[in-house]
Amino acid sequence: MPRRPDLFIVGAPKCGTTAMTRYLEAHPDIFVAARKDLHFHGSDLAFRNRNRETEDAYLARFADAGQARWACDSSVWYLHSQRAAAEIHAASPDARIIAMIRHPVDAMHALWSQLRLNGLGDEDIPDFAAALAAEPDRRAGRRIPPHTPLPSALHYRSVVSFSAQLQRYLIAFGSDRVRVIVQEEMKVDTKAALVETLEWLGVDPEPPVELRPVNTSKAVRSEALRRLLRATPAGVKDAMPAGVRRALSRRIRKLNSRHAQRVPLDPDLRAQLVAELAPEVARIEAVLGRPVPAWHAP
Repeated sequence: MPRRPDLFIVGAPKCGTTAMTRYLEAHPDIFVAARKDLHFHGSDLAFRNRNRETEDAYLARFADAGQARWACDSSVWYLHSQRAAAEIHAASPDARIIAMIRHPVDAMHALWSQLRLNGLGDEDIPDFAAALAAEPDRRAGRRIPPHTPLPSALHYRSVVSFSAQLQRYLIAFGSDRVRVIVQEEMKVDTKAALVETLEWLGVDPEPPVELRPVNTSKAVRSEALRRLLRATPAGVKDAMPAGVRRALSRRIRKLNSRHAQRVPLDPDLRAQLVAELAPEVARIEAVLGRPVPAWHAP
């Protein structure tokens, strides 16, 4: 019988999932699939540049889990998916779920910044406010960059509708099997967040794990290079095999990026968005059963 994953890091994007994945994979009792963001589940996730793996190919990624207590699939868009919770439960009903969230306004801005950094057509609107204003068109299928891998990633407000997303997993798995980590709290005390997670998983809570920053903020080195890449005719890009195109894209993005603090949100726009999303923040806190003080700090 092939080993099935029984631990899932389900997102959300830009909320610390890469860091948690790296910390957990360093634990001797936790096997994490070598490739992050498999997205085998979530049949409503309409990726445009990849085919969904067969079940045999997906399970083969966990064949080396051996006697590890947990086998983990870390896929950042599972939380956003409306179907993934039910599909994961159908395949692995006893699984544990780790969901990572942050203040919705900061999550939206960080996601937009990341998509801009990606540079081969993920997000072609250079102004965050304008990108938010484009959401109605994008929901209607308009103004989608030709090589955006996941068009619904551009529906920023939907991506951060965490209250409904968390409810889907709580309904499917129950509160004992779902752990929600708030990124702002994990940033303040990373060790405590990791130790509590490992205790929840029933494994050694004090492994020799290096708690260094992972996936820190980056900025583009050359806007001219990014514009040139975006202007590359679609026919040229489509002539490349998908795997070659993705590998080349990752390499170019790495060369054309540098570590830098993310440009802060315009204070007026931030105040407007905080007011707009205050009801969603209240709904998230109701789902969590507690307030998140960091979300209300001046």
